[in-house]
Amino acid sequence: MRSDASRWEALMRSKVAVATVSGKAYFLLINELKDRNVQFISVIPGETLPAEVKVVITTRNEKPLVESERILVFEPETEPSGIVDQAVRILQGKEDYEKIVIGIDPGNIFGLAVIADGRVTETRNCFDHTEVIDSIKRLLKNINFECTAVTLKIGNGVPAHKDLLKGLNSELPQLITLEVIDEAGTNRPFIAHRRGLRDITSATRIAGRSGTVYPRETAY
Repeated sequence: MRSDASRWEALMRSKVAVATVSGKAYFLLINELKDRNVQFISVIPGETLPAEVKVVITTRNEKPLVESERILVFEPETEPSGIVDQAVRILQGKEDYEKIVIGIDPGNIFGLAVIADGRVTETRNCFDHTEVIDSIKRLLKNINFECTAVTLKIGNGVPAHKDLLKGLNSELPQLITLEVIDEAGTNRPFIAHRRGLRDITSATRIAGRSGTVYPRETAY
């Protein structure tokens, strides 16, 4: 049986097209899509699109050349994360997520997994506290907190989780719930030969557990 991540990758395969000849826009978009593990194809504006393409990302000047029911316009002066978030939601048939859970596996390498309404939508590895916090702040930049409840779950397997928790508490909005998760059993060894994958898998398991809610108004 496929994992949630495998099902998500299958769903995303070739359903997003990047239609631009702008070097800057193309560079920003494909890096963001690759970073998010979103499958895509590249086309020249005006080319016929494959039938499987459901969302096209292009620029304002090139939009008249694109024929598609769902066209998203990217402004190269803005960050690409917002437009990619929108494309992902369209593929899921959602305007906004009801619930987002971010699991974090602290350690020498930090695993990070994002689960939106029960689906894994993003995974990554980070290499220090600053990168973790910056990645989460980027993820949250386009969230409508009036519609979406966000919970961050941090594993307690290493002492470093305390410093990370302090940083998250000071940097993130109070609307976000922080939980400390008992990591016992999250590091099962079936992919131990791939350290980065192990951290991501542990982060995904941490996101699926219930823990102790951290009181935001006090020091940890």
